[in-house]
Amino acid sequence: MEPEVPWLDFGNSLPVPCVQELAKETMATVPPRYVRSDQDPPNISDSTASLPQVPIIDMEKLFSPEFMDTELEKLHHASKEWGFFQLINHGVSTSLLENIKLDIQAFFKLPMEEKKKYWQKPGELEGFGQAFVVSDEQKLDWGDLFALITLPTHLRKPRLFPKLPLPFRDNLEAYSAALQKLSMKILELMEKALRMENNEMKNLFEDGWQTIRMNYYPPCPQPELVIGLNAHSDRVGLTILLQLNEMEGLQIRKDGMWIPVIPLPNAFVVNIGDILEIVTNGIYRSIEHRATVNSVKERLSMATFYNPKAEGDLGPAPSFITPESPALFQRIGAAEYFRKVSSSKLNGKAYIDALRIQNEEQRGS
Repeated sequence: MEPEVPWLDFGNSLPVPCVQELAKETMATVPPRYVRSDQDPPNISDSTASLPQVPIIDMEKLFSPEFMDTELEKLHHASKEWGFFQLINHGVSTSLLENIKLDIQAFFKLPMEEKKKYWQKPGELEGFGQAFVVSDEQKLDWGDLFALITLPTHLRKPRLFPKLPLPFRDNLEAYSAALQKLSMKILELMEKALRMENNEMKNLFEDGWQTIRMNYYPPCPQPELVIGLNAHSDRVGLTILLQLNEMEGLQIRKDGMWIPVIPLPNAFVVNIGDILEIVTNGIYRSIEHRATVNSVKERLSMATFYNPKAEGDLGPAPSFITPESPALFQRIGAAEYFRKVSSSKLNGKAYIDALRIQNEEQRGS
């Protein structure tokens, strides 16, 4: 029998209306709970040509003797200065990507009666619904999600992953395994770029846990008033995002501006999570990002989150701690970290900022 994992009691995300169903109603104005005057307006410059673009990393070059050093330096720079990059030639089968895109689009089109079988239950974050809703007064995002723990396999909820329709379930199984391998490759390349001790990343992340979140952002009659997903940094290790249709909507905060990410066909958008910022002692940075919506067409994406294994502590890796470069973050048990993350709403970088040691010193002074 597998051991109990205490932090899987994630706390609660309160039940909320299905935005996809809400968007089907004929309405000229958005319900007040979705109006987000607390957010920067989602509108951006009409011209994206003048804005800087997220770096592009070619995975084939990272394994080519001729280009390896140059591309590794590009990866290092992107992780330090942007916290985001697009990954091309990543080795994940194009046919698998196309199949998973079609499967998820069909899954979100299921009748409401079918979706209810997969709906979030009280005290759970998995299934259809929204995450990080902690009060009845909280403003809501204009989007639905379907979230699953995919690895390790013994943590999968019997009522969710094993009950998915075929061929979706088999394709998702193959995708989960491919993304686990890709995540570890990226982390080991980062270890090399950072000149860390051998296997520090591997020891932390090997056999880690993976969650997948599929996002559906319906069209909105007043897109300038809502947000698809609140501005936040990811509280995980590494995020790999696959755009499922042609609509843009992901924006990242860079130098005080919101910059749209224009996804390349069959590329992944990869970003540094809070845990990697902690592990690298602030060298690599998690960056705030958000999802915007439009009035014309739905947008679909799928984020795969990769995390360290459940046991043990999280903190800066020994490679980065010297008398001249002390730890910038407190050590925290992995169980406690994930419990606190799951019971708090998305709010910029507030969670990781609370773990900064200089913050502790300032509060005490």
